[in-house]
Amino acid sequence: MIASANSNNGDVARSSNRAVRVLVADDDPDILELVCLRVRQAGYEVIEACDGAEAYAGAIELLPDLCILDVRMPRMDGYEVVRALRAHPGTASMPLMLLTAHASETDRTTGLESGADAFMRKPFSADELKSRVAELLGGR
Repeated sequence: MIASANSNNGDVARSSNRAVRVLVADDDPDILELVCLRVRQAGYEVIEACDGAEAYAGAIELLPDLCILDVRMPRMDGYEVVRALRAHPGTASMPLMLLTAHASETDRTTGLESGADAFMRKPFSADELKSRVAELLGGR
């Protein structure tokens, strides 16, 4: 199930009078929790998804400002989610980042060719994640 959670610090980034929302999808609950924590600490509202199909449905329904997607997930992998979101008119220009432990050159190329805007390797540093998120959101 997709869960929306507000920033813990009350200092939420704003866009068009609403919180900037980031959808985070990972099938590993520990990684999902960690990424969500780091995104919340950066001041963004978080929408959680535990597999690719849930991420796709949440992105279509809730139209987050950015999606951070694990590559290896059940029901739809990250590449499939990226391709499906790029094909949908409501999400075609949404910033998409793939986050994965499988970061070979082939994985990276496949991710970028599928339409992802960024590709980041696990494990990641909190500062790098925060910087990439801000960059993809245009500094919001």
